[in-house]
Amino acid sequence: MIELTDVHKSFGTNHVLRGVNLSVPKGESMVVIGGSGTGKSILIKSILGLVTPESGTITLDGRDVNQGDRDAFLARFGMLFQGAALFDSLPVWQNVAFRLLRGSLKKPKSEAREIAVEKLRRVGLTADVADRLPAELSGGMQKRVGLARAIAAEPEIIFFDEPTTGLDPIMAGVINDLIREIVTEMGATAITITHDMTSVRAIADKIAMLHAGKIRWTGPVADMDASTDPYVDQFIHGRAEGPIEAVR
Repeated sequence: MIELTDVHKSFGTNHVLRGVNLSVPKGESMVVIGGSGTGKSILIKSILGLVTPESGTITLDGRDVNQGDRDAFLARFGMLFQGAALFDSLPVWQNVAFRLLRGSLKKPKSEAREIAVEKLRRVGLTADVADRLPAELSGGMQKRVGLARAIAAEPEIIFFDEPTTGLDPIMAGVINDLIREIVTEMGATAITITHDMTSVRAIADKIAMLHAGKIRWTGPVADMDASTDPYVDQFIHGRAEGPIEAVR
């Protein structure tokens, strides 16, 4: 469904993506792992067309992501941002229904609210949360609201950017389980970027290891521990010694 072929992206002398090749089949949950500054976020931004690579191709269903109707293209995506990224001046239900209240997906306000409340219930939040402001919620609740917003428009593709950052281990487990359940229920294609190996094992069908701007290894999550790739081995076991140099 999503295909990246020899994708390069630089910012001045900083070469972030150095020939990325990655294939994500329809309905599959792909998790991209790698250290900070390896280009994971730029990879997602490139797929969304928010960043334009210098060379290489990125296609969605065989069509270049930078061509065609942008609104129709973006309507196919949902996104759970790192830190939830809620609008602090809007009540929770308007955060969830943000895309449903404007643009090509616009629905009547009452219908948009009903959908928002239903999606909040899906992520384990009661209807009374709908009229609160984000600041009145805990970090875990805010993350659930962000997840409800990501699925509100029934997207075909969902991106998860460090979905468990800042959460305690129990809440991180809850979010991981919700993501796995929702992606399976919706039949969505998912790409997650994370450092959290617990999330990787809970969410992934397949894993891609990004290091120094290239995909070093890709394969089913079941094959990860048996991988002979030294980059994968060092990363998943959190070893200080290995080919990945710690930033000091």
